[in-house]
Amino acid sequence: MRRKDREITGLAEIMEILSRCQVCRLGMCQKGMPYVVPLNFGVEREGERLVLYFHGAREGKKLDIIRENPQVCVEFDGEHRLLEGETACAHSFAYESVIGFGKAEILESHEEKAQGLAAILRSLTGKEFTFTPEQTQSVAVLRMALEEVAGKRRSAPA
Repeated sequence: MRRKDREITGLAEIMEILSRCQVCRLGMCQKGMPYVVPLNFGVEREGERLVLYFHGAREGKKLDIIRENPQVCVEFDGEHRLLEGETACAHSFAYESVIGFGKAEILESHEEKAQGLAAILRSLTGKEFTFTPEQTQSVAVLRMALEEVAGKRRSAPA
């Protein structure tokens, strides 16, 4: 990272940023072409590793790409604020962001899918839910263990 003074590496601080985000962007690659989709997500901490969950339709381009190439990237951002300057080139932007890399896997079992859906809804609502096998069979659930993750922040002046 070029700006080490803005780098965030602590998982607790990264989890705080993720808790303020409702949407992330999942980046994939198919035959050399990038493909990015915005998704709601759930996040859990497993020791010193973050695990993300996503859900969607049981078929489609996202799943086709992941079956072909499970290497993915995810991006989160928030706390956006324009920092005005005296001249055009003196303007800047306050933000916080997180980028992670890992492999996406398509979950198959009811238990795994229920865990992922519960994590997604916990992240979005703060509430706990349970799921029937009929409910988990109706959706695809993806799991992504982050192999590499870092954040970056530029705070607005006080």
